[in-house]
Amino acid sequence: MMRIIPVALFVILFLIIGIPVLGIEWLIGKISKKTMDYSSLRIVQWAFKVIVRLAGIELTVIGEENVPDEPVLFIGNHRSYFDIVITYARCKNLTGYIAKKEMLSIPLLRTWMKRLYCLFLDRENPKEGLKTILQAIDYVKHGVSICIFPEGTRNNGEELSLLPFHNGSFKIAEKTGCPIVPMSLNNTCDIFEGHIPFIKKTHVILEYGKPIYPKELDKDEKKRIGEHCSDIIRETIYKNQALV
Repeated sequence: MMRIIPVALFVILFLIIGIPVLGIEWLIGKISKKTMDYSSLRIVQWAFKVIVRLAGIELTVIGEENVPDEPVLFIGNHRSYFDIVITYARCKNLTGYIAKKEMLSIPLLRTWMKRLYCLFLDRENPKEGLKTILQAIDYVKHGVSICIFPEGTRNNGEELSLLPFHNGSFKIAEKTGCPIVPMSLNNTCDIFEGHIPFIKKTHVILEYGKPIYPKELDKDEKKRIGEHCSDIIRETIYKNQALV
């Protein structure tokens, strides 16, 4: 139950020590932006892997071979802040997450997030939300994958429940033709949110589904793409609950 202390201390130390690192990364970017991008990605992934170990998370990953080596739209169910830590640590290529705009209020963290192509969504302002989606589309066209949780917020309901998926989230794939990769997460709420402020040793299941190519869907499937992806994730988390 005392895992919250080393996790919190590590995050604080990383953000502080990361100040000069951000400066070094900026200098690297002056020479090669691609080198800076991947260097920043691997640094943050290392930090997230440390957090996973400190939190005592036992992770079972299924279907990682389903992720194609091209820009994709990752979509997943969302029950914990640790969903981001767990999934981002496994991204092979540049990936930006779409986060709520409130994250912009956290100094240093927002700097790392912007460096890693994360975007900040204002859910109360449709015009600004559209700008965020358009920026995400541009990122995908330039080789950066995007991850979004289409429920729009963390789901605090029953373990196997899902909130309705927002169809606007899928415009990124529809406009770029990039594959959609469903990510199904089991038991992440039990790490922290289920018993705040404690972090508990937890077995988590992460499964990557087979890629869905929007151009291969028929007219009806395209129209209900959010529901279609929600059904896939719901079926997977039900199946994997037996493994937890």
